[in-house]
Amino acid sequence: MTDSSTAGAAPPLSSGLRTKLSLMMFLQYAIWGAWLPLLYPFLMGHRGFSADQCGVILASGAVGAIVGPFLAGQLADRHFATERVLAVSHLAGAILVWFLATTDSFEVFVGMSLVYGLIYAPTLSLTNSLAFHHLPDRDRDFGQVRLWGTVGWIFAGIAMAQWLLMQHTPEGTEEVVLAAQNAGMTDAFRMAALLGFLMAAFCMFLPSTPPSQGQRSNATMEALGEIKRKPLLVLFLLAVPVSCIHQFYFVHTAQFLGKIQVGADGFVTFVNKIFGVGGGGLMTIGQMSEILVLAVIPFAAKSMSRRSLLAVGLAAYALRMWLFANVDAIGPAGLLIGIALHGLCFGCFIFVAFMVVDENTTGDVRASAQSLFNMVIIGVGIIVGSMIATSAVGWATTDGVLSYPALFSYPMYASIVCLAILILTYPRKNTRLRD
Repeated sequence: MTDSSTAGAAPPLSSGLRTKLSLMMFLQYAIWGAWLPLLYPFLMGHRGFSADQCGVILASGAVGAIVGPFLAGQLADRHFATERVLAVSHLAGAILVWFLATTDSFEVFVGMSLVYGLIYAPTLSLTNSLAFHHLPDRDRDFGQVRLWGTVGWIFAGIAMAQWLLMQHTPEGTEEVVLAAQNAGMTDAFRMAALLGFLMAAFCMFLPSTPPSQGQRSNATMEALGEIKRKPLLVLFLLAVPVSCIHQFYFVHTAQFLGKIQVGADGFVTFVNKIFGVGGGGLMTIGQMSEILVLAVIPFAAKSMSRRSLLAVGLAAYALRMWLFANVDAIGPAGLLIGIALHGLCFGCFIFVAFMVVDENTTGDVRASAQSLFNMVIIGVGIIVGSMIATSAVGWATTDGVLSYPALFSYPMYASIVCLAILILTYPRKNTRLRD
């Protein structure tokens, strides 16, 4: 891999390699996009679990992102080819998520979510690591490959939402319709399982990415030693609160949108015909904007500092939550803008953060470094964020009525604080470690 900071132009990305890496990203994120946005309304509205139980389930799935890096990253960096680790992980994950569709016991659901998180979570960073390993120029090439992960998420989200509209939206009161849609969300797990089986088979055709030999036997310990660089240190410190803010969005937005979509008329009815119902399909507007952002980032990265890009992402988090909190006054247009801001939130903060991790670590520990950051983003942060997001329902409920303006104000203020910390502490100039 050629760092864009080195002299000379990198060779072009071949069409064959682009196709393989793009399809890898498509399947990786279609699996996740099929069920994740619908998990909270499914657990609350169909399984009947309490808010506290939902918080435990959401957190248990993220535990794997903490333990996983010490297993998957070490295996890929030191012992087995990355594509083989991915194949085995997705095969096991597909089997587990298939059985989640019919599991109605809280204890069993928690246990299976824990194991699934352990298997699936590390594959997110390993696909990044595999792509970075083979791309000639990370700034130029990674965006055009990674955007296909977003396309996969959109495909799965709209397909599931249209399925709910066509097969699980009967005539009746709002309560009857919501109950039927929540029950139909069991099919989201089956869709994710089928995609997982397909991904497991496809991984065997990915380019060979053998383990490397570092100076120490434990690649994770080497990666931990490199976090002392200031850009990485600031990112790792911000990762937990930003992940909590991110989790607020994924816990509450589908249910928030789903209630607006039921019994609506006029413009919202038109939107339902395009994006389906249940909230998940409408949320893909955020992924559509994400594609545009990812397409622009390779150009923006040449002229804007990493600090500026990260700041844009945090400002977008704050604005999105403000729009959600004030949707009654602003109207549907403000709601759609708020959803679309997800592209800036993800692209300018999380996507750029993974680029910073990659360019500030040495080559033989990059898989473990990516896994460690992944651990904080979708591990520690989601565990804490899940518990806070579900607890916040009680804070924002008065006389049995949930106030969404109050609920969304919590992540809005947290985003503003994170933005201030970034501006005060992150280096003003790009810093990159050359191999």
